[in-house]
Amino acid sequence: MTSHQTTQTMKPATAAKKLGVYLEATPAEFQEGVVSRAELNALQADPPKWLRELRRNGPHPRPVVAAKLGISISGLARGGITEALTTEQIDALKEERPEWLERERATQADVRKEAQRVKEKHLQDEKKKQA
Repeated sequence: MTSHQTTQTMKPATAAKKLGVYLEATPAEFQEGVVSRAELNALQADPPKWLRELRRNGPHPRPVVAAKLGISISGLARGGITEALTTEQIDALKEERPEWLERERATQADVRKEAQRVKEKHLQDEKKKQA
């Protein structure tokens, strides 16, 4: 009896998400096909020119835009940003420093501080249990 291993494939939207690129900006052949795990690994290991360009210049999907701005995806929505942005547009926002962006960055900093506080408290609690 031989075991046949099926090739794991994913939709283009899933592959684009894993690659950190905006699906609508990818080439048509990428959008219209399916991507195997091996193909995804190859794209990650040795990205073609189109993928390097998208990662460098965008347009970038919202999670990437949020990360580049140092805010949450919800913060993007509160700031009125609902579309993909290019690197140039992101840099312009960083230069302009609109009030909503500064507020969202402060909120994100508070969230990080609280997460760190909770983590440290859990570590202290674990040490007390072990002692």
